[in-house]
Amino acid sequence: MAVDYGRRRIGIAASDPLRVVSKPRCVVEAGRPPDRPTPELLALVGELEPTTIVVGIPVNMDGTEGEMAREARAFSQRLAAESGVPVVERDERLSTVEAERTIQQLGLPKKKREQRGLRDMLAAAILLEDYLKEEDSG
Repeated sequence: MAVDYGRRRIGIAASDPLRVVSKPRCVVEAGRPPDRPTPELLALVGELEPTTIVVGIPVNMDGTEGEMAREARAFSQRLAAESGVPVVERDERLSTVEAERTIQQLGLPKKKREQRGLRDMLAAAILLEDYLKEEDSG
């Protein structure tokens, strides 16, 4: 399972049981404060029963970490503690750009392209796909 952390929305992606295919799953609203997992997210973790949760950390292009990265790390730690599932943090600096590119390449109708949370779900799927590829090759 992968999580694209955001202050308003959190994109979710999941893999098949064999850990081969990553697919966008849904978007959940962020908690208040935003770095706290919501009951909805924790219920989803219970439903999906992941062995690992991959959380994207929004690192700046120069490799430094700003406020959003610190929030995502705090969220990651709380998610691990509250779900009981191991969490792996991954640099996600280009996943949103790749998600935008994918949306454009799909040639979706404007209404579908602007679907709330589509970019967040795709970014989570890209993050998970990269993680699975690395795990498979390593």
